[in-house]
Formats: sequence, C-alpha cells, structure tokens
Amino acid sequence: MRYEGVLTKMRTELSEEVQYYLVWENDFLNLNQILDKKLSINFLKYQCLNCGLEKKIFRQGFCYDCFRTIPAAGDWIINPELSKAHLDEEDRDLEFEKRAQLQPHVVYLANSSDVKVGVTRKSQIPTRWIDQGAHEAIEIVEVPNRYLAGITEVALKDHVSDKTNWRKMLTNDVLDLDLAEEREKLKDFIPEEVKPYYLANNKELEIKFPVHQFPAKVKTLNLGKNPFYEGVLKGIKGQYLIFEDGTVFNVRGHEGFVVELNVIQ
Repeated sequence: MRYEGVLTKMRTELSEEVQYYLVWENDFLNLNQILDKKLSINFLKYQCLNCGLEKKIFRQGFCYDCFRTIPAAGDWIINPELSKAHLDEEDRDLEFEKRAQLQPHVVYLANSSDVKVGVTRKSQIPTRWIDQGAHEAIEIVEVPNRYLAGITEVALKDHVSDKTNWRKMLTNDVLDLDLAEEREKLKDFIPEEVKPYYLANNKELEIKFPVHQFPAKVKTLNLGKNPFYEGVLKGIKGQYLIFEDGTVFNVRGHEGFVVELNVIQ
C-alpha cells in the first residue's frame, strides 16, 4: 500500500485503545491496522499548511512568513495568558481571536511521564490529552475564555511542571497517580477570579494506547536530516510512531512535510 501527501497531526478517536489515522486530501490510513508491519517513509518536499507553497517549514507546519503573520500562530497560542480578545484588543485578527479565545477552556492535570498542568479548549478534550501521550488526565477548572485559563496555568506551574518528558512517556517510564488528590493540592493556588470555576467532582480519564513494544531507549527520526527510513511499526503514543529498533517519529513535529509512505506486507 502506497500513500503520498502532506503530513498533519494524526487524527485520533478514543475507544478501548486510541485509534490513530493519517489523513490526506483524498485518502486516509488507520495506523492501528498496520502495527507489526514494515513501513517506509520518504520525505519528498515541504508544503506550508497555510500558503501551500513549497517553502521550508519553520514551526507548526507553517513557513517563516506565514508563522510571523497569520492569526493561527499568534503568541497567545503557546502562551494563553497573553490572550486579549476579552478586552476587545487585536493581536493579528480580532475576529479570529474572538472565535478561538472566547470559548470554554479547561486547565487540566495530565500524566504522561510525571504530572503536568496544561490548557486546552474544552472542545479539544480528550484529543489534547491523547496528543500528549497522557495515560490519565483530569480537569481542574473550566473557564469562559483563554485568558483566565492562561493565568491559572501560570499560577499553577510554580507548583507543578507544565512540560511533558517525552522520552519517559515513550519508554513507558511512568507513574500512576491519584490526580484528584493532586488537583486538591493545587486548589489554593488558583487565582481568586478563577476559584468559582474549580471542578471538585470530575473523575480522571484513563487512556490506553496501541503499543506492542516500548523502546528501552529512543532515537528520533528527523526527516530534514534523514529523508528516508524503514522499520517495523510497534506502537503509537501521543503523536509518535514507535518502531522496533527504538526509532520514534514525531508526526506533529513534521507537519508540512510531503512524504511517500509505503506499507510493506
């Protein structure tokens, strides 16, 4: 089976085990169905996800020019506390920012290696947790805009990490924690204006990933440096493909790369 197209982050579906899909313009592939099969990936060229031109990808699947100008790559994406749409203040495109920022957001705890705090739109649950490779997660607060979520995350990351240790996540060097207990420890550090939004009774969600073999040690595949790779697919976790020889491939980190993908029976 041969597929060709521009990479975007894997689509996911929560079931007994997470279902993963690579989706192209006219085709898609359920990756769970090719576990234990040999897969080759051949990098052909770049294609910016915004302008569609063949220009080197800078970040988030965008070329440098698009990353610097389009509203979907504003600083408030990575740093939600910089959101200003609730003040009617524009960063790059106020209408876009209002649609994105003025909707319910959740601050959560996720455990993919160690417990971490994060922010996402409510509509992105549980997708955000799956993308981070979290085997368990729980909501802390649900607020009406991105700014309130951002200042909550800033306050809480003085007491808990806001980063995922992706190497631990991929080698399954993880701890099981009582996230409701961890949430309760952080309650007093939530900003005063956000405390009315605290979620005291939500249960944690457990997530199972389709992994037949975890690597003892990981080595990363960078298509910009090594444009061809072939190996046996043994698992999928977060946005990573895990291969038999310990190679891991971050699909989301290669958004905007046009590849030829062959499934070798």
